[in-house]
Amino acid sequence: MVFPGYDRHFYQDHSANTLRNRTVGAWLRGRTAMLFLTAACFFAIPAHAQFSTLLTFNGTDGTAPYSALVQGTDGNLYGTTSNGGANGRGTVFKLTPGGTITTLYNFCSSSNCVDGAVPQAGLTLGADGNFYGTTLFGGTGTTACGSGCGTAFKITPAGVLTTLHSFCVLSSCLDGDTPQADLVQGADGNFYGTTPSGGAYFQGTVFKMTPAGVVTTLYAFCRNAGCTDGATPLSGLVQGANGLLYGTTADGGLNFYGEVFSISTTGTFNVVHNFDQTDGSHPSSTLIQASNGLFFGAAQGGGTSTECGGGCGVLFAMTPAGTFPGVLNFNYTDGAYPEYAAMVQASDGKFYGTTAGGGSTGDGTVFRLTPTGALTTLYVFCTNVTCPDGEGVNSIMQATNGILYGTTAGGGITGDGTIFMLSENLPAFVVPLPAFGRVGARINIMGNGFTGASSVTFNGTPATFTVVSSTLITATVPSGATSGKITVTTSTGTLASKVSFRVQ
Repeated sequence: MVFPGYDRHFYQDHSANTLRNRTVGAWLRGRTAMLFLTAACFFAIPAHAQFSTLLTFNGTDGTAPYSALVQGTDGNLYGTTSNGGANGRGTVFKLTPGGTITTLYNFCSSSNCVDGAVPQAGLTLGADGNFYGTTLFGGTGTTACGSGCGTAFKITPAGVLTTLHSFCVLSSCLDGDTPQADLVQGADGNFYGTTPSGGAYFQGTVFKMTPAGVVTTLYAFCRNAGCTDGATPLSGLVQGANGLLYGTTADGGLNFYGEVFSISTTGTFNVVHNFDQTDGSHPSSTLIQASNGLFFGAAQGGGTSTECGGGCGVLFAMTPAGTFPGVLNFNYTDGAYPEYAAMVQASDGKFYGTTAGGGSTGDGTVFRLTPTGALTTLYVFCTNVTCPDGEGVNSIMQATNGILYGTTAGGGITGDGTIFMLSENLPAFVVPLPAFGRVGARINIMGNGFTGASSVTFNGTPATFTVVSSTLITATVPSGATSGKITVTTSTGTLASKVSFRVQ
């Protein structure tokens, strides 16, 4: 069984890698004033969520989706599979909310896979309405990684792919190689990401990429003796409200269990937290910043639970300065090994996430966490011996209709992985694209049921707008607007954004 979370040897060309049978246990506590640590575990509370398998992959439409789906401006969901498709090297696909899949692109369609191969990362919706992503292999770089060292690409909603950058075009791989994490678009319009290997010290990089594909290495890990600055960043980055980018490394750090770091868009780097095993180890999932300003994340190993040997993994809250006001230890019964999947703060203010292992079957769970630390297991995978619902859970996201969607890398009727949906009757919401702008800027607002919309406000200030479709509005940031929630009044009620729009 391969555990790609932090095995450096994973970056060999494993074309049929699947993720399963890893485990987790207890949990954390929400807001700074409310957060506290406790030795007691919060045992999972059984719940009856409305779960259904939307799609089982069949090989021709892809296999082994490792990453989360992302919603496009047309209301459909988009994602990648790491393998399968026409050339066996992965796909980009579109999925309607009802479960109809369309393959938009088959990787390795060009000779020698110069268009990329094996996209383990998901897609990022850019401010221009196109999607941006990376592939683990392929491109015009060196063959040190097997079949090229990966690419960064842009793809339109219609499936037109442009390769923006090939990693490791020089034998020294100073720009890094084999990227596996999602990109994030910063407030400056550039994209930021990580590579888990390559760079000046061969232990990974943080890079900046312009929308046109010009890549600049902002930081190369392991420049300090003993890699006390970290090594092997497997997760993506998140831009905090303070403008800094935050990420994790799976290895290195003061205690060799990984770290959390911050980095400015110009490359000023700081270690903000060193994991010590008791508060987690070897993190591989991307952080999120919650509405209360805290960062929430997961470490796939460590913690104080004894059920998994070296710990079943943890969930944690962190201040921007790196203090951990709360840690939750998984105990296998309530899940184990929260690996790639970042949690999502849903429209009810609660957190939703997945574990790759644990639960009553050992094949993973979907959980809900309140800001005060109450953990509820919403679904346990593979309760049937054939695992038609999937196994090795990888991701979860919330679409603007309020429904949660996720992927499993294995299981399903074919064993090639699934896409599932889980309804908790959560409120629908809107998403500004981008989530920042100056007065007078034209932005997109995504959602549902916009036909006949009568009003758009920016933190209470009315804005001029145009209804483009039932899922898309364009609006102008009004004079006098201040940072805060965007609301859209429709024929069925008022929808609000989950996050505040930042007026620059």
